[in-house]
Amino acid sequence: MLQSIKEASVQPALVIVYFGGNDSMHPHPSGIGPHVPLPEYIENMRKIALHLKSLSPTTRIIFLSTPPINEQQIEETLSGKFGKVNRTNEDCRVYSEACLQLCQEIDVNCIDLWTALQQRDDWLTTCFTDGIHFSPEGSKIVVKEILKVLREAEWEPSLHWKSLSTEFSEDSLYDPIGPDAKTTINVSDMDVERHVQWE
Repeated sequence: MLQSIKEASVQPALVIVYFGGNDSMHPHPSGIGPHVPLPEYIENMRKIALHLKSLSPTTRIIFLSTPPINEQQIEETLSGKFGKVNRTNEDCRVYSEACLQLCQEIDVNCIDLWTALQQRDDWLTTCFTDGIHFSPEGSKIVVKEILKVLREAEWEPSLHWKSLSTEFSEDSLYDPIGPDAKTTINVSDMDVERHVQWE
């Protein structure tokens, strides 16, 4: 897959890489399952980062570190489906720190999800649907952290949504009709009120 991306005529402007949660699970005695030993995880992430950096001088990369988990919620919601889920918050911390350290070494932006989610006092009860996967509240934290990186990064061109040009900015007869009932309103020029205030 990585090779096919490199051969594409148009390279991505932004790639967000998110691995580590399943990798950090304890190995199953049978030898099967998603566990990836920490040294192999680090080397895999290094290979991914170096490949992405080689795509184009304008391809920007953000890694997301391994997030925390709610071990009790996992036990309550998933143990009947998968048997004992061998995953601990401490293991997630170790993989998260390894990702952060690697990204610092190779100069790749990395979001510390392990810490970011735990900034909320109620993170254990609001950030997950099953102890692993993000709830809407958990997802909002991830989005805010990504937007923060995009806003603060000194990339040219900037990839922050407020600095991007509107793709379809021309006026159209198909735009909504204005209050004068004679002209249309170009919605790309409007500040639409959003239910979620990202910034």
